[in-house]
Amino acid sequence: MSVPQFQEVAPGTFVRRHSELDLNCGLVVGSRRALVIDTRSTTARGEGLAAAVREITPLEQVVVNTHAHYDHCFGNAAFRDSQIYAHVGAAASLQRTAEHQRSQVVEHLRRTERPDLAQTYVDTEVVLPFYLVDDEVTPIDLGDRTAYLLFGGRGHTDHDLVVAVPDVSTVFWADLIEQGADPAMDDSFPLEWGATLARLQEHPHVRDAQLHVPGHGEVVEPAFIAQQRATLSALADDLTSALAAGVQDVDGLVAKTRGLGLTDSTLRDAAVRTLETRSGAAEVNAAP
Repeated sequence: MSVPQFQEVAPGTFVRRHSELDLNCGLVVGSRRALVIDTRSTTARGEGLAAAVREITPLEQVVVNTHAHYDHCFGNAAFRDSQIYAHVGAAASLQRTAEHQRSQVVEHLRRTERPDLAQTYVDTEVVLPFYLVDDEVTPIDLGDRTAYLLFGGRGHTDHDLVVAVPDVSTVFWADLIEQGADPAMDDSFPLEWGATLARLQEHPHVRDAQLHVPGHGEVVEPAFIAQQRATLSALADDLTSALAAGVQDVDGLVAKTRGLGLTDSTLRDAAVRTLETRSGAAEVNAAP
């Protein structure tokens, strides 16, 4: 298996696409510091990423965890000497769920006869992010350029951060956007995800961007972002209408949301999350 390489998608702006889960990590290089976007899924994989960053630049590394799912942040131990940023909700979620996430991955790998890989997860130390943000916009000064951490609301999780690099018209969306697979609904807020994307698309640091990096898959153009936003907004509308009509079960919600190009498995996960989170969604949508 070939070793992934950083690809420069814009001046001083790189994407490293990995075979596991088609995961993207990012790198934005300034004159004084470099921002690493996500750290992979184990300490060993994080160390490989850190070494690849050093091949690009010797500058001090600053890190952002876009959210608290293992594939994006379990590599933090390899960057323990760096400032690691995340939304305050990501730190809380990681503290609460890390061992459950680890156990699920280890069980799956052992069940599929990959014990050596399972052991790398057992050996991984989970390091929490410790520069915590809860503002809608957090600038990261890299020297002659600034990257912006943006929080637009609940979507893939309740703490997703987007990284905008406006001087090169690039946005790293993490798992708010997926290419090559359906958006993952496991910890999502289906009634709010489309609205969150709409708010972020209208942000001054995002609205004119031409290069968009999803959490998984190929770099995409603005039309792809608009289409995924439209799909998730339509999903929210269909779910809202079904709930208003008295549909209260998962199978009923799935039946009411077919036709959007999403798999039944995705729709089922969305239905489960809708029933779990709808009261919170109503409170958010009612806020002034």
